[in-house]
Amino acid sequence: MPTSRSGDDEDDARAVRAARAGSQAGFDALMKRHRDTVFRLARNHLGNEADALDVTQESFVAAFLGLHRFDQARSFRAWILRIAINKCHDIARRRAVRRFLAFALPLGDGLEVPDTAPGPEAALASAHAVEHIHAALAALPNSLKEPLLLCAFEGLAQDEAAAVLGISRKAVETRIYRARQKLSHLLEG
Repeated sequence: MPTSRSGDDEDDARAVRAARAGSQAGFDALMKRHRDTVFRLARNHLGNEADALDVTQESFVAAFLGLHRFDQARSFRAWILRIAINKCHDIARRRAVRRFLAFALPLGDGLEVPDTAPGPEAALASAHAVEHIHAALAALPNSLKEPLLLCAFEGLAQDEAAAVLGISRKAVETRIYRARQKLSHLLEG
């Protein structure tokens, strides 16, 4: 059953065809169009820019290497965001392993934990508020965080977010509601 595609989807489809045919310009166009969205999603998911940059780079490398497997009946945007979410999960797993190993080692042999205390420039109230929001977002469980980020921050419709996450539209709606409740609780406390 054919569906109408937006102009961006058509541009993406042309760029994917060009990239598959060997055109670097085709893949460059896809990167330029989607890199900021992928970065924002990763930063909001992980809570820091360094990891978000890594996820952005790793996501586009994975997309480039897997372009031959991309189903052009789907949205490239949905596909690259799913890749980015998977990369965020990878980083979260690596963090958990590092934390476990740091606590499992005898005192003095632990891994160094970077100082995350804000510098003097972070004394500005607005910067502190942004950090507080990012921390609260990062504290949400993935099942609540991902639908919220895709819909509220990246502007996807609930149907699109459902397709990216492989869940029903109703599940997206419910999870967004629960995420907002939990965020409200985290930000008040």
